[in-house]
Amino acid sequence: QVQLVESGGGLVQAGDSLSLSCVTSTAIWIMGWFRQTPGKQRVLAAAISWSGGSTYYADSVKGRFTISRDNAKNTVYLQMNSLRPEDTAVYYCAGRPYNITNTRALDHPYGYAYWGRGTQVTVSS
Repeated sequence: QVQLVESGGGLVQAGDSLSLSCVTSTAIWIMGWFRQTPGKQRVLAAAISWSGGSTYYADSVKGRFTISRDNAKNTVYLQMNSLRPEDTAVYYCAGRPYNITNTRALDHPYGYAYWGRGTQVTVSS
């Protein structure tokens, strides 16, 4: 059973930085960080390819968040800078294994087979 465990969430003030980590029990092709607020669907904030050579960022986090991975440690990171109150959410680590039949868009939650339990990030104004 593939496991993903997030860490690093917490309460910070606007303008602060926070770093999230996600350790996986096995290597996964594409890794992403989704975030979700109450009553809304999960939205992809950032994603990274196996090599780290390709990344995706939602417009709302471009220039402020950086996703990276260390495959030797089966760990993916999300460095969040210049945090805003609207960044407040539960952040989920997600893994998308290689599957030629998976035609879901990169930012579609259903395209990801593995999920962590989430970590709360709260940004106060």
